[in-house]
Amino acid sequence: MWLKEIIVESWQSLTRHRLRSTLTMLGITWGLVTVVLLLGYGQGVGESVLNAFLGIGNNVILSWGGQTSMQAGGERAGRRIHFKYEDIQAIRDEVPLLKGVSAEDDSGLPCKYENRVITISSKAVQFPYGAIRKLNVEEGRYFEEADFIEHRRVVIFGPLAAKRIFGGINPVGQYVSVRGQDFLIIGVLKLKIQDSSNNGPDNENVFLPFETYRDVMDVRDPGMIVYAPLTPSLHLKAREAVRAVLARRHHFDPRDDKATQDWDTVEDAQEIQQFSIALQVILGLIGALTLGVGGVGVMNIMLVSVTERTREIGLRKAVGARKFDILGQFLVEALVLTFIGGVLGMVLAGVIAHTVPPMPLYAEEFHTANHEGDIFLRTSPVVLLASFFILSAVGVVSGFWPALKAARMEPVEALRYE
Repeated sequence: MWLKEIIVESWQSLTRHRLRSTLTMLGITWGLVTVVLLLGYGQGVGESVLNAFLGIGNNVILSWGGQTSMQAGGERAGRRIHFKYEDIQAIRDEVPLLKGVSAEDDSGLPCKYENRVITISSKAVQFPYGAIRKLNVEEGRYFEEADFIEHRRVVIFGPLAAKRIFGGINPVGQYVSVRGQDFLIIGVLKLKIQDSSNNGPDNENVFLPFETYRDVMDVRDPGMIVYAPLTPSLHLKAREAVRAVLARRHHFDPRDDKATQDWDTVEDAQEIQQFSIALQVILGLIGALTLGVGGVGVMNIMLVSVTERTREIGLRKAVGARKFDILGQFLVEALVLTFIGGVLGMVLAGVIAHTVPPMPLYAEEFHTANHEGDIFLRTSPVVLLASFFILSAVGVVSGFWPALKAARMEPVEALRYE
């Protein structure tokens, strides 16, 4: 009941000086709009950059052979490590922490269609590769297990690779000749945003079964092993377990991190997320400073209000009002002023965020539809909640000193004030 009366009195006091209160609230409104839009921009940039990086796959780890730097198992240091085809099955059997593992070998594949021969980057892969590397097919189908078991001559084209050979023609069902052997095109990948890759982006690659690739290119072993842990939190344990299997099979010390090279995209994704958080913190601080300017306006109007109502404060104290009552009245008045401006700011920020078009980032480079990959201003619950806490801090800080000044007044001196 006491709080309700204080809020009503605060509102009445503000309405007695409508122009002054309105101008002060505009400062708070603009400050909050700045906070929300800057935080939303930071979140939009972070999401776009992270999604573009994750175009390489979710929680993917890529390993390739290196050179030993430690003696182990009677073998000298400086020995080159070359993966074997059988290593893949050994990892599948011995490392239950993985949701998928695949061989991979990269090369340039000379593809002949009609009278044209174009060399296109290719990746020879195994069945789990598509799931862990996010190969989403737009036309046709993805590989099936029989394609690998039966060594079928089938290929899947990235959309830009298909355009190089076939132009605007749908290549699904067509044949290309590779080293005198016809390969059926069973699918074309969906165009995806990807700013991290090995041997070129997937949009520009051709994919074929590794087992078929071994027959055609006379290659026995993979140049790389690609795998993904069951969850991102297991990526370090998964790397250690895979390294232990490879160390046992290739006779090197599992502590020798030079024997095999790893690209752990889980670590990179975590660094990008940290960058995104840091960016949002910096932009949030800039917005908070802008909101702080509005807070100075609140403090100024409250100090003026305290001065104008000095005799009223003295009279209240003379009839029994406590310091807490006076402090509460002026603090609530400052908070009412702040939060009304804040609510208006949130509404205005939401309108602006939905009105401003997406800001270019990746869509122009990758020619995606519906501005996919561009920066969208976000007014998510996280952004609004952060803005609310910043606003609360500004309201309390701005109103506390004037309220404390009013609460400390002596009744006799206040009543004498002219």
